[in-house]
Amino acid sequence: MLLLLKMKNMRCKEYILFLVTILVWSCNQSKESITPEIKNITESVYASGIIKSVDQYEVFSKQSGIIEKIFVEEGSSIKKGDTLLILKSENADLTKENARLSSENSKLKVNSDKLNEAESAINLTEKKLANDSLLFVRQKNLWSQGIGSKIELEQKELSFQNSKLNLLSARTRRNELKRQLTLASKQSENNLEISKLLGDDFIIRSEVDGVIYKLNNQVGELINSMSPLAVVGSKDFIIELSIDENDIVKIRNGQELVIRMDSYSSKVFDAVIVSIEPMMNSRTRSFIAEAQFVQKPPTLFPNLTVEANIVIKEKQNALTIPRKYLVNDSMVVIEGGKLQSVKVGLMDYSLVEIIEGIDTQTRIELSAE
Repeated sequence: MLLLLKMKNMRCKEYILFLVTILVWSCNQSKESITPEIKNITESVYASGIIKSVDQYEVFSKQSGIIEKIFVEEGSSIKKGDTLLILKSENADLTKENARLSSENSKLKVNSDKLNEAESAINLTEKKLANDSLLFVRQKNLWSQGIGSKIELEQKELSFQNSKLNLLSARTRRNELKRQLTLASKQSENNLEISKLLGDDFIIRSEVDGVIYKLNNQVGELINSMSPLAVVGSKDFIIELSIDENDIVKIRNGQELVIRMDSYSSKVFDAVIVSIEPMMNSRTRSFIAEAQFVQKPPTLFPNLTVEANIVIKEKQNALTIPRKYLVNDSMVVIEGGKLQSVKVGLMDYSLVEIIEGIDTQTRIELSAE
């Protein structure tokens, strides 16, 4: 009986020892480890953005009105100055007609009868002045011969002076009338021109050669100056990128970048930075940069989303490890669980360059954190 119990105890110990061995082996097997490798590495800055048509802009009307006619369709090609659509406004039409009538009524030719009347008044006054002058001279000669009275002489002289004043007044009235009519005619013509210019605001034209990418309204709809009527742009495209303020100091014109788009999920495209806006967007804390394709994709549309990696530095034959093995950006876990300080160099989205601290013979483990 005692022998049987001893055998059972031995089997139990062996079983426990077996379980511990399996557990230790499993733990050791779960420790993922690698050695550094010599690879080429490229440091880049990530940026997101959209595809935009060159000269892309939203079309707005300067006036409110009802869309009377649309001359284009989405996707159609247009030239600069082409009419896109026409708006109608009864108030604007009435204003224009009133300006036309006022201009017609204010023309000097139409008011020539008023000027003729003023000229006639001047002619009559001139004739009266000539007659009064003759009578005054005659009376003066008689008076020198002792004929007539002084009162008669004074009356003739007074009539002569009054006629001179009346002629001057008539000429002044004629000149003032002509000035007023000329001014009214000019003002009416200007008002008519202003009315025509305002009328041109109801004709919406393209400002660029390009394509109609979007029409937002239909014939008969009431629109205002705050709502865009259409999106117009050229047939050439540019990449608009949003770059974080922490990365903008690394970006400069001429840098190369790699573009990925959901529309071309299996392809990448090379591009080059061509401009950087100097003002930061205070709301997003980012800067806008534009890039051009080195080789444009076969088909593009405005507002396609893109992701970009802008190349900052490149290095050949660098000692690298996967970024996931780096602890706190300055250490790695070497075999056995000990932390080792390292000096890092270039980084990309998956690799990091190791400048010193380990070599190709050092086995490092993935941190459990």
